[in-house]
Amino acid sequence: MSIQKQHFGNLPDGRTVSRYVLQNENGVVAAILDYAGAVQQLLVPDRTGRLVDVIGGFDSALDYYYGNGHQGSLIGRFGNRIKNGRFTLDGKTYTLAQNNGNNHIHGGPTGFSRKLWEATSVDGAEPALRLRYVSPDGEENYPGTLDVTVTYTLTADNALSIRYVATTDKPTVVNMTNHAYFNLGGFASGTALDHELWIDADTYLPTDDEKLPTGELRSVEGTPFDFRTPKTVRRDFDLTNEDLRIGGGFDHCLNFTGGETKEPVLRASLYCDKTGIEMKTLTNMPSVQLYSAGGVRNAAYPLKGGYPQSPESFICLETQKMPDSINHPHFTDVVLRPGEIYDYTTVYAFGVRK
Repeated sequence: MSIQKQHFGNLPDGRTVSRYVLQNENGVVAAILDYAGAVQQLLVPDRTGRLVDVIGGFDSALDYYYGNGHQGSLIGRFGNRIKNGRFTLDGKTYTLAQNNGNNHIHGGPTGFSRKLWEATSVDGAEPALRLRYVSPDGEENYPGTLDVTVTYTLTADNALSIRYVATTDKPTVVNMTNHAYFNLGGFASGTALDHELWIDADTYLPTDDEKLPTGELRSVEGTPFDFRTPKTVRRDFDLTNEDLRIGGGFDHCLNFTGGETKEPVLRASLYCDKTGIEMKTLTNMPSVQLYSAGGVRNAAYPLKGGYPQSPESFICLETQKMPDSINHPHFTDVVLRPGEIYDYTTVYAFGVRK
């Protein structure tokens, strides 16, 4: 229905950051930045028709730059962790930054969540924002020039669609996602552990003390990671459980039943009884990183409106391929070669449960 471009501030080097406000005919609003491709605001109606901002974020460009946390940001080239920041592809070993202890995470210190993307807006009944970034060969020591386009579309039926498309001129690894922090009671409403969650996943990846996958694909049966029947996130939130102790709560990859699909299918739903808002997640990705935001605690960078960062106040459903998969041949394939197209879509669809 409409898309407006607004000034959002400047980065330390003086570059301008813009905020693009997408609105559909129902009044639903998605505000997206060209810096980090971050979803900065997401207003959806609750059971009374009141618009609720259901996503975490900051009020200024500098907070996104310095505050980190990847609030609502695009993640790449490789989302999640790579052990020791090393992988071998076609007989050649590549060494990446170790920016998460001994390991590499979320594309490195200057990954996609630290980039100013080229933005093109597309107005209409379903307004869209097309973001493009060309990552040069050798950036963060990744091989190949990666040409990436991410398209955010606000649909007429109140869904935010995110389509990731990438090509390369040399064999490389790609694993993109969005690090949106959701609280369907409103981003400043407190704990999200009482949200009801359903995930169509039959296995998960246990990790070591550095949150690296051990290589095992373990059944969710009889574990806190079994969300095949809807339950509150809190119900099995037991930090004496070894997996949850390591993760500081949920910070694990769950693998969808049957794996990757050709087209996006319904894989998860999140529901808040206080507002009646339900978010359904559709994707053709094979996995999701479930994060209960145990690490959200940076007091120096409060969220929008000065609201303090607080652990367990959000749920992240980061659709992706498996972490460290380039170092585990039986994990999901993350290699992209010239002539191939990396093409995945995730849809967060909002409604009110009757």
